[in-house]
Amino acid sequence: MKSIKEAEEEIVEEFELFDDWMDKYNYIIELGKSLPLIEPQYKDERHLIPGCQSQVWLHAEFADGLLHFRADSDAIITKGIINLLIRVLSGHTPREIAEAPLDYLDQIGIKEHLSPTRSNGLSSMIQQIRGYAQGYLKI
Repeated sequence: MKSIKEAEEEIVEEFELFDDWMDKYNYIIELGKSLPLIEPQYKDERHLIPGCQSQVWLHAEFADGLLHFRADSDAIITKGIINLLIRVLSGHTPREIAEAPLDYLDQIGIKEHLSPTRSNGLSSMIQQIRGYAQGYLKI
């Protein structure tokens, strides 16, 4: 498995292939289409991330000291955004996830190109993922 830093660098390199933000948005949409499906039982209120304009469901499983995430959304661009987070953070220890600076999000410029509501949603997704990590740090 790639380290968080390696996964971040890979995403930054992918985004550097595109010259304008319309191409980057289209790539995010493609990432949304490639997001593995979440099991239907996790598309419920308990797994819904609060603070997102779209509905976003996130499920975490803790196994062998690592957190694994699965997610879905009713909006394709949001699916792409959560895919960017899962690609980097899933399969790592709670400590690694809690301490990851996520600098790649600034490097690819996603925060500055999202609408305020989508940007708030991104923050909510990060907060929820880190919340799972913090919860397992206390065990």
